[in-house]
Amino acid sequence: MRILTGTAKSDTDLFQFIPQTIDAFGSTVLVEGCDPDRSITWVHAWTVTDGIITQVREYFNTSLTVTRLSNNNNTDFSSIAPRHCPSLWESSLPNRVGKSVPGLVLAL
Repeated sequence: MRILTGTAKSDTDLFQFIPQTIDAFGSTVLVEGCDPDRSITWVHAWTVTDGIITQVREYFNTSLTVTRLSNNNNTDFSSIAPRHCPSLWESSLPNRVGKSVPGLVLAL
């Protein structure tokens, strides 16, 4: 927490956010990076509105898969059926730090 809030006491506690990839899907921008010395990977999901970042979601040591759900506004839930939600983007860095990490799906 001290690293992320900028209150770390020593240089050994510093963490650098160096992006490896940047991809955009509509108003969502995905930025992925890693710190191999600390075996940490991260993904930021930014929502951008009128050129301003209005929301930030941050994932550490998590394999993130992004998918898009349909814009169907049908509110009749009586016949919910399984859907195929194709992957738009998948994080690539967790394999580089040499450890197993949890997976998460972000639906746009």
